[in-house]
Amino acid sequence: MFPAQRHLCEKRGMQEMKVLITGGYGFIGSHVADRFFKEGYEVFIIDNLSTGNKANVQIKHRGYTLDVTDPKCEEIFRAYRFDTVVHLAAQISVGKSLANPQLDTDSNVLGTVNMLDLSVKYGVKRFIYASSAAVYGLDETLPHLETKSVEPISPYGISKYVNELYADKWHALHGLSTIGFRFSNVYGPRQSAEGEGGVISIFMNNMLQDKPLKVFGDGEQTRDFIYVEDVADAVYRSANSSHTGIYNLSVNRQDSVNEIIRSLSEIRPDLQVQHEPPRPQDILHSRLDNSAVMRDLDWSPLYGLKEGLERTYAYFASQAGEKEAAATAAADPAPARARPKLPKWLMPTFENLLAFALTAWLSLSIVSNMYGVIDVKLFYITIVGILYGNRQALLAVALSIGLLTYQELQAGRDLVSLTYDTDFFFSIAIYLFIGLVVGYAIQRKNVRISQQERKAAEASERYEFLEDIYKEVREVKDELQLRIMNAGDSYGKIYYATKELESLEPEAVFNSAVNVVKSIMRVEKVAIYRINKYQNFLRLLASSGYDAKSLDKSLRVSDFGHLQHMLQNGQMYTNKQLEPGLPLMAVPLYHHDQVAAVIAIDGMKFESFSLYQQNLFQITADLIASSLSKAFTFIEATENHRYVEGTRIMQPAVFKEIVQTKHEAKLQHHIPYLLLQCSLNQFSPQEAAQFIEPLLRETDYVGLAEEGRFQLLLSNTSKQDLNTIMPRLSHPQISFTVVNEE
Repeated sequence: MFPAQRHLCEKRGMQEMKVLITGGYGFIGSHVADRFFKEGYEVFIIDNLSTGNKANVQIKHRGYTLDVTDPKCEEIFRAYRFDTVVHLAAQISVGKSLANPQLDTDSNVLGTVNMLDLSVKYGVKRFIYASSAAVYGLDETLPHLETKSVEPISPYGISKYVNELYADKWHALHGLSTIGFRFSNVYGPRQSAEGEGGVISIFMNNMLQDKPLKVFGDGEQTRDFIYVEDVADAVYRSANSSHTGIYNLSVNRQDSVNEIIRSLSEIRPDLQVQHEPPRPQDILHSRLDNSAVMRDLDWSPLYGLKEGLERTYAYFASQAGEKEAAATAAADPAPARARPKLPKWLMPTFENLLAFALTAWLSLSIVSNMYGVIDVKLFYITIVGILYGNRQALLAVALSIGLLTYQELQAGRDLVSLTYDTDFFFSIAIYLFIGLVVGYAIQRKNVRISQQERKAAEASERYEFLEDIYKEVREVKDELQLRIMNAGDSYGKIYYATKELESLEPEAVFNSAVNVVKSIMRVEKVAIYRINKYQNFLRLLASSGYDAKSLDKSLRVSDFGHLQHMLQNGQMYTNKQLEPGLPLMAVPLYHHDQVAAVIAIDGMKFESFSLYQQNLFQITADLIASSLSKAFTFIEATENHRYVEGTRIMQPAVFKEIVQTKHEAKLQHHIPYLLLQCSLNQFSPQEAAQFIEPLLRETDYVGLAEEGRFQLLLSNTSKQDLNTIMPRLSHPQISFTVVNEE
């Protein structure tokens, strides 16, 4: 999305494109984040901070400190539904991959598979990932082409090639649009001294610390160095391209270490160089062909080596100055010494020994003199086992056995006789039994408690994580709603309609529908007719803008050809001939495949009478029909609570709500209604229903007032209509009196 596109999205209330960048706090990832943000994307970052630094990213973004293998990543995908994923998170050290290939596989392969799976599951449109020139191995045929066979020599290179295979397979199996880049040696600001392109960052650090530049071998080994902002540009371009597969990303030239040093000497003439023996595992020369990426992505590198080195040195120099200033400000002439941590077992053991000392004193003096039969050692073992668990209980047993042996020897026994003393061994067995049982029970209890605490901590951490995501999603939703509400196009209109029509009472939906149609269609004249169950009469239910005398309150369908055609075909009627006496447009509203009502509009400006307006009217009618159908379904499901049992007589609370809705329609649209008192109090509701229900039309309601009296509500009716209405309501058992006309 270019800046102009971003402005257009803001103007029209549309949501920005979302990009997730894994490893986004790292060297390359932070520059990619900057580029996407500059182009109007909403940026999200997942990074475990093993090598990344949050200070690298100063733009507005949402960041999560997670590993790409963490199950919590799914919550982020579920919450935000990204358009693009840029997967850069990886273990990048060749040395570490050789020392710990398991770690390299977990991070690079399993992490990539997890990101691919989540991208498919949550509808990511574009998946971009980082590979490496390390897949080419020791092949000396230069430049390396994407089509040549690969021969990685390290677990790192193997893992990168495996990622390419997975990405291709996910594209074939699931249709995920994937594109990968085999980076050559990337350099630039924010780079650490690790990684394949680290020679330049190492040189920069040594220059600023006045250390010699260490060169392995004669310095004629070459690499294909590419500036990091050129990499970020290619990654961004790939997000807006339909090309898939794997591409070399390079400058397609070879620069030796000596050439790097010569360029740096122009920045710092006083450079010192220290030559070391060559490293046997180093690749001597590397260069990647970049013709494919230049052709397919319309990309080319913008920064030459000299300019890139100058920009990189300026960054490292500024960082060194900031670090020096921070170190000076934070200098403490007497830094506090950290207190050494004591082993966890030390304090329980010390307390155990204190308890044993007390036990020995009691056993040898007080208790033996006063209560010769009491063995204090059993209490000691039990208490220690309860307090500290199995290990300390066994120590207490050993100490108690030693104390028992000492007591026997003090009593004149010898060791040989003790070996034949069953009482002595019985005491030892009791000690062991008590120690093991109590210690094991407490140890098991402690393990369960520890597991529960760990689960509780994990649940608490997950809750806090989900709560943070919920708050962020809520902020985005609120912002989007605000944009939509303030938008003047169809998005804003649809949002307004859905909010206005939120009701489970059909009368309220009809009343709101008048406002919705007037607002969206920008017309003054709106009429809503309710159709009877025989589909042959339309009764006026709500209207606005019409003169009371110019609008028929009841229409026989057979008298109007356009009504017959519309109801038979279920299509919108459009008065293209502008025939007088007919509405400009009318459309049926459906519930359960039956026409429930008809909306008609008139008074639209001629220049607005277009196909767009017809489509907009149909969409508006569909929204109204959806809300109306939901309200009808709700009423059908709650009939037992809505009506007096076995009748169509409304309960007092429901009837009061209907009257209130009619009153609001009167205030807003000047739609009259008439409330009549029925002389049926001598009958039960079931008996009264037999008399009055046959007299009702679809737009009439009968209900109980709060004082228990029967009342009849006539829609779109005033006192002037009584002479016409009373013959229809005449019944020998019923008389009516006007309660109120609103």
